[in-house]
Amino acid sequence: MLTDLPAPAGPLSFAADRAGTARRVLLSARTPESTPMPVDRVPAWLAEQARRGEYRVTPVPFALLRGWHFEEGSGDLRHESGRFFSVEGLHVHADGLPARGRRQPIIVQPEVGLLGIVAREIDGVLHFLMQAKMEPGNVNSFQLSPTVQATRSNFTGVHQGRGIPFLDLFLERGRSRVLVDVLQSEQADWFLAKRNRNMIVEIDEDVETGEGFRWLTLGQLLRLLRLDNVVNMDSRSVLACLPTAGAGPAAADDPADAAALRSFHDPGAPSVHGTTEVHSWLTGVRALRELVQRRVPLREVAEDGWRFSGTEIGHASGRRFRVIGADVAASNREVGSWTQPMIQPQVPGLMALIVKRIRGTLHALVQARVDVGHLNVAELAPTVHCRPADHTGPGSEPFPPFLMDVLTAPAERFRYDTVQSEEGGRFYHAENRYAVLEAPDDFPEDLPEDYAWLTFAQLTELLAHGNYLNVELRTLVVCAHTLY
Repeated sequence: MLTDLPAPAGPLSFAADRAGTARRVLLSARTPESTPMPVDRVPAWLAEQARRGEYRVTPVPFALLRGWHFEEGSGDLRHESGRFFSVEGLHVHADGLPARGRRQPIIVQPEVGLLGIVAREIDGVLHFLMQAKMEPGNVNSFQLSPTVQATRSNFTGVHQGRGIPFLDLFLERGRSRVLVDVLQSEQADWFLAKRNRNMIVEIDEDVETGEGFRWLTLGQLLRLLRLDNVVNMDSRSVLACLPTAGAGPAAADDPADAAALRSFHDPGAPSVHGTTEVHSWLTGVRALRELVQRRVPLREVAEDGWRFSGTEIGHASGRRFRVIGADVAASNREVGSWTQPMIQPQVPGLMALIVKRIRGTLHALVQARVDVGHLNVAELAPTVHCRPADHTGPGSEPFPPFLMDVLTAPAERFRYDTVQSEEGGRFYHAENRYAVLEAPDDFPEDLPEDYAWLTFAQLTELLAHGNYLNVELRTLVVCAHTLY
């Protein structure tokens, strides 16, 4: 278990370029309105994009998936091109599972996708070029996506579709200045070792954007993050990777605002744990926890209660998720229509981050979590990362730590609370409740050994590297900017 340590003797050391970018990020975060696009017009603009074309998603039997087939022998669900992704079986041995392990379907997508946002200073403030994009799994069709959101198969032309605007700004060296460039994981419940390249590049010149793109400040995006299902998962992931540490002290009249600002931006802010100790703690979890993954034929998951029909692969318990087929029409996409398998969760999840002011600095309570699809055993996750319905009724799993603290917390303790969609390219109507709540003064100081208090600056510095924070915690990191 980690124990409280005295505050570091002096300010932490941050690279000058990251500190300079952090100062501009702070200014952008504190600019809640902008001339290029008033924030209150964004929802109407997204709705207008939906009215401009044909958009339809229809669940269909597997037999109607064009170009997809269940492989003879293994039963794996594959595309005839051998690209895109496949649905296979995964056999996992891990702590907390039965000795025989557990089998389940999993998406295998070895290729690394690109999630890229173009940035530019407008009137001295950093703006981000966001795209109105339809994804087949979105509950509301259009959400704000990165400037470029594409798999390698997309931008190498496997789908034989239209070109991708602004792709050259990310792939051609010297076309832009790189502010963020890091490989990050995706949902490890449903993907096996899936990673995307998260990038933010800055340009100086004006560019022709077209009707489907708009420049927004980080402050405007934070206001939109207060709304359900407006900023998509990929945008949240990329924006979370912006550096914040070292921007300098920022004034705030309200003590809660000041604690959050200090946590993100003040290089002299005290922290419970030093950087070396945090790395050692996570390394210890990765070294001592068991996670043995073995890809197996998809047909083998039937041994663990998965049932196959012509329309779905689902678990006999009615819990967890289903694999379904979808027929998609989207006139604004690189390809106008296609079919594909998708994962549909049975119930929504709860991703909650408990925060507490410690020595005047807001700290987040995070866990080192092992999931079946992780590339490196464990990643940092929200305090509570679960589907609450899985912990009630017959055959339910034990309550995870701190779930009851979240479920019974009074409304006034929630400083952020919205519903956000997960990745709409592979997951159908996948939504989770994301919440940040402040702990009471008498919140227990003793923590389970897999939990620790970190500042938001420590979290954003870890995000300069891949596979430290899972995608759900990345969402909560960017949403926590709304706390000041």
